[in-house]
Amino acid sequence: MNRRLLSVSSSFLALWLSAPVLWASASDEASAALHELFAEEWETRLREDPLTATSVGRHEYDHLLPSQTLEDLQRRNASDRRFLERLRAIDREALADPDRINYDIFARQLTLRMEELEIGHYRLPLTVDSGFHIGFARLPSEMPFITPEGYRNYIARLRAFPEYVRQHIVLLREGLAHGMTLPKVVLEGYEVTIESHVVDEVEKSLFYAPFERFPQQIAEAARQELVAEGKAAIREGVIAGYRTFLEFMTEEYIPGARESLGASELEDGDAYYAQRIRNFTTLDLSADEIHRIGREEVRRIRADMEAVIETVGFEGSFLEFLELLRTDPRFYPTTAEELLKEASYISKRMDAKLPSLFGTLPRQPYGVAPVPDHLAPKYTTGRYVGAPPGSTQPGYYWVNTYALESRPLYVLTALSLHEAVPGHHLQIALSQELENLPNFRRYSYISAFGEGWGLYSEWLGIEAGLYDDPYEEFGRLTYEMWRACRLVVDTGLHAMGWSRQQALDYMAENTALSLHEVRTETDRYISWPAQALAYKLGELKIRELRKQAEAALGQSFDVRKFHDAVLANGSIPLSVLEDVIHRFIAEHRPES
Repeated sequence: MNRRLLSVSSSFLALWLSAPVLWASASDEASAALHELFAEEWETRLREDPLTATSVGRHEYDHLLPSQTLEDLQRRNASDRRFLERLRAIDREALADPDRINYDIFARQLTLRMEELEIGHYRLPLTVDSGFHIGFARLPSEMPFITPEGYRNYIARLRAFPEYVRQHIVLLREGLAHGMTLPKVVLEGYEVTIESHVVDEVEKSLFYAPFERFPQQIAEAARQELVAEGKAAIREGVIAGYRTFLEFMTEEYIPGARESLGASELEDGDAYYAQRIRNFTTLDLSADEIHRIGREEVRRIRADMEAVIETVGFEGSFLEFLELLRTDPRFYPTTAEELLKEASYISKRMDAKLPSLFGTLPRQPYGVAPVPDHLAPKYTTGRYVGAPPGSTQPGYYWVNTYALESRPLYVLTALSLHEAVPGHHLQIALSQELENLPNFRRYSYISAFGEGWGLYSEWLGIEAGLYDDPYEEFGRLTYEMWRACRLVVDTGLHAMGWSRQQALDYMAENTALSLHEVRTETDRYISWPAQALAYKLGELKIRELRKQAEAALGQSFDVRKFHDAVLANGSIPLSVLEDVIHRFIAEHRPES
């Protein structure tokens, strides 16, 4: 009897001792299957989208453009569905925490892409300041021009442009047929993004820039041949393609565009807007809830703005103070060079503060440059444009030098912190340099995280001591108010039947943005439903989590470690960020 008990006990002991090995084996197997799936989907993605491949430093598809027929889109959707089915077959509970995060974000990406096809989002490949034709104009700065083969790849893409245009026109015509177009009111002046490429001389085209200087290792005979081929490709590919697109837009699309404004007025518009909210915010919030949050933030920030007005001793009303800021010449640059130099100086001052706020900094540098002329009239006030890893190009903080009378200097500090450092450049460059992430995460951008971080970076300028006077502090507040107003205006336009004038008035009455910026920004929200919601909702979450960390850790709180923790996983949904910071707090909580 005792021997039998001993035998049973030994069996249980052996089973207990082997359990970790069995668990480790299951975990390893699930992780291996997961990463194999990631790698396969990533290679499929690069093959299907050669422009994305180029942007991440993969150059085997540099001679191709994506095929954008409806059949291609449906085929990719079926592929995404198969990838998602394979993902669901992997035991998520067997994975370690980092791979559970990977699993959830991958599932989210696939699901959102499938939803976009189902709601017909492909019929709207344009906004007022973005689109396939605008992205194509980035080729001269994004492709490698080191060997003759690099030039020939570029030439092949230039020649492929007319077909690329034709495919997008087919999708846009389907949008016309379904009433799913950009609203006509935001398309006034849109031709400038196209007609600036329809030049009468090839040498005037921005696509000619790579042929104006060659690397030393390319022989003279090869240069002459490439120039001749390049000129023909620009004339027969680029100029011809943009001319076709210009004719379509002016003769067919703009005249046929819808008169309505809001997403809710599209086919299944409420469902469309709800999906766009999920996509851009990563939160399960209704339009009504977001509208309420926005109005609460507007009230709070308004009180801070009134306090600044009292500080400077201004005796008029709030609207009179805004009028002073919009009209007093001392607040505006007189030349583009002045604006760019001031933006560069602010950015360099912040560079010096970074080591006190971050433990980890990116290797990739950034530059400051004007928004290209072909975009500037309809473009936002500033934007960050990244560079592929391994590129000879830096990232760029673009500053809009068009209509200088609408570019106030009092908001330039906030803008620079958002777009350059510690905002988009620092966050995106760090993400690309992370070595522990699968590629689908390293090169993804989740708006609520990235734009929330950008707005948090504006607030971080207080801690860095960069707001030198009350007017710059008011500029920071007006930028924060701008993002709070977006919650109200975007939901008002797309879910509550607001008119364009209502949106313009609300923005003008609550921010010190120039009236030109008020118009361009309002048109941006009309053309890009829900994107504008990401900024404030993301910033609120990051600041909420910092408060939690400061309260829990007390004297042990280290802002450098907190910032490193926020950025350590690249661009992530806000719910995942919440989990990350809660683990950070648990790991750094002092012993009681």
